[in-house]
Amino acid sequence: QVQLVESGGGSVQSGGSLRLSCVASGITSSNVCMGWFRQAPGKQREGVAAIDTDGSISYADSVKGRFTISQDKPDVTLYLQMNSLTPDDTGMYYCAAVSRDVLFLDDILLAMTTVQSLLDWGQGTQVTVSS
Repeated sequence: QVQLVESGGGSVQSGGSLRLSCVASGITSSNVCMGWFRQAPGKQREGVAAIDTDGSISYADSVKGRFTISQDKPDVTLYLQMNSLTPDDTGMYYCAAVSRDVLFLDDILLAMTTVQSLLDWGQGTQVTVSS
């Protein structure tokens, strides 16, 4: 069973930075995509960034140029470096993983977003950005 554990959230002022980590266990295949999602209070969960099995990366338009997703494959650890944070980035951030076999779109973030019910999820880590 896949387990995902996020860490690194916290409270920062606008313009600050945070680095989120997600340690994965129970992943027995290399054919697994991973990504970050977030949910602000009163809003739907949205995709932030994702990495495909071939290393290709996709970002939400709202975070392009500010956030960087990366992956340490031997340890199956996923990271999200977040710079130039704004209050709009406030929310619970979730790590997610899914087999590439159930995805049918080329854009990995869009593909994962459309099948959220099939994703394995972490418990989330809270990010709060104050103005």
